[in-house]
Amino acid sequence: MEWLTSLAPVFSPFFGMTGVLGGAWLVYRGNKRKTDTDAQTAEASTFVASVQTVTDGFTKLLEQQRATNAQTLERVTTLENRVERLEEEQRQWRRWKAAAVEYIHQLRAMLAKLYTGPTPTPPREIADDLGDGPAP
Repeated sequence: MEWLTSLAPVFSPFFGMTGVLGGAWLVYRGNKRKTDTDAQTAEASTFVASVQTVTDGFTKLLEQQRATNAQTLERVTTLENRVERLEEEQRQWRRWKAAAVEYIHQLRAMLAKLYTGPTPTPPREIADDLGDGPAP
C-alpha cells in the first residue's frame, strides 16, 4: 500500500486535472445545451410570430373580401330595385301610349262620322304610332 501512497504526488495532479477537465466539459455541455435550447426557443418564437403575421394578413384579407362582397351585394340589390322601378315605369308608359293611341283612333273615327271632310294629318311625332305613315 506504500507504493500507492508513494504514487500520490503523480496521481494527485493527474486526478486533479481530470476533475478540472471533467468539470469544464460538464460546464461546456450545460452551456451548449442552454444555447441550443435558447436558439430553438428563439426559432420557435420567430416561427410563431411569422405564422401569426400570416394569419393576421389572411384574416384582414378575408374581412376586406367579405366587406367588398357585402358592398357589391348591396349595390346589385340597389340596381335591381332601380331596374324594376324603371321597368314598371316603362310598362306604365306603354299602357298609357296604347290607351292614348286607341283614344286618338276613337276620336278620329268620331270626327270622320261628324264631318265629311278629310281628317287632318297627324304630326310626324305620332304618325308612326297611329299607323297612318309619316306626315307630308
